[in-house]
Amino acid sequence: MDDTALTIHEIQEAVHAWVARWQEGYFSPLANLARLTEEVGELARAINHLYGDKPPKATDEPDDVPSELADILFVVVTLANSLSIDLDAAFRDVMDKYEVRDADRFTPREPEG
Repeated sequence: MDDTALTIHEIQEAVHAWVARWQEGYFSPLANLARLTEEVGELARAINHLYGDKPPKATDEPDDVPSELADILFVVVTLANSLSIDLDAAFRDVMDKYEVRDADRFTPREPEG
């Protein structure tokens, strides 16, 4: 893929195109949930090595937080695709929810300038 920014819809299409290449197709939602749990664990390990109290072993591969986050995104998209969920619409809905629910929850930043 090139370096052009992708929309959520384009990400879902790219993942679908990749999955469609294989006869196995999408894993079941439960299998994807297990995969997601594994990937989140790998992210937790990487962050703990870089920012936590647990240093990596000398034999460990270097931690790559961006790659771990991208793996999580890939699995989330495969799960959404397998369930016919439009993540663009779902994300818009959740941002609307946060805007209303958390409108007075946090301290606003002062305008710069």
